[in-house]
Amino acid sequence: MARHVVVGAGPVGSGIATELAQRGDEVFVLTRSGSGPTHSGVHLVATDASDGTAVSAAAKGAATIFNCVNPEYHRWATDWPPIHRSLMQAAQGSGAVLVMMDNLYAFGSGSTMPMREDSPMRAAGVKGAMRARMATELLQAHAGGELRGTLARASDFFGPTVRGAALGERVVPKLIAGKKVSVLGSLDLPHSSSYMPDVVRTMVTIAGDERAWGRPWHVPNAPARTQRQTLQALASAAGKPLKAGTVPFVALQALGLFVPLMRELKETWYQFADPFVTDSSLTEQTFGLTATPLAEAAEATIAWWRKQL
Repeated sequence: MARHVVVGAGPVGSGIATELAQRGDEVFVLTRSGSGPTHSGVHLVATDASDGTAVSAAAKGAATIFNCVNPEYHRWATDWPPIHRSLMQAAQGSGAVLVMMDNLYAFGSGSTMPMREDSPMRAAGVKGAMRARMATELLQAHAGGELRGTLARASDFFGPTVRGAALGERVVPKLIAGKKVSVLGSLDLPHSSSYMPDVVRTMVTIAGDERAWGRPWHVPNAPARTQRQTLQALASAAGKPLKAGTVPFVALQALGLFVPLMRELKETWYQFADPFVTDSSLTEQTFGLTATPLAEAAEATIAWWRKQL
């Protein structure tokens, strides 16, 4: 029975912890509040992820440390550096493989589509530059023999347990109710989305396969659809007609004067106003992973949300 440390208990962290516990492994979930999934094989520990000493103590004897932390969007610049250093320290001291949940921000605006694992990281914004620095530091530390590490990049989350995302609580309950929904950017440009069970499966896979260590991987996503097509799939699964509109950039700017989250979204506006497409063929070919078809993912997403309403 292997021991794992999962830092963070959002959709990714909770999904990974539950998956590993169901396999019979021992899992320690570290969050500031001590919250997390309920399972006999999951131990919940109240720990500040930026406390390197505490995280290192929890990681002793662990095979894997999963970085599934999700600081508040407007606090990335201040919260991420100490957390990242803490988890790197724990991996160095314990010998555990550090597996980081990453996104696509590091590539920045103007990236050639589709984005591949070896696409240049050119982000100029605060959040994108932060993610690029974290990925670079992790992979350089692996290359230098300081630790063992890898990372998985996902696009926008959707699916069961996903609430705080573009296709989360602001959208899906309204679709189920047959109400109009509004999204950022364009409704009719291709935009990759990552289904949560596929994200969890990828993270668990690369953690346990030596071929994955020392490089980034892209979560398998279904063929990119437009936001309108993705919303239509969810609406069809809910048995409702789609009523959709967009949030103009000027409205986002106005809201940003009062709402920190909206202010931060200006940096990533390009992800919804331009094509935003990933290539996950390397992950699929290397590990035999495949993306869940959109129609199937939409059905499961709607079924989960109906139980929450």
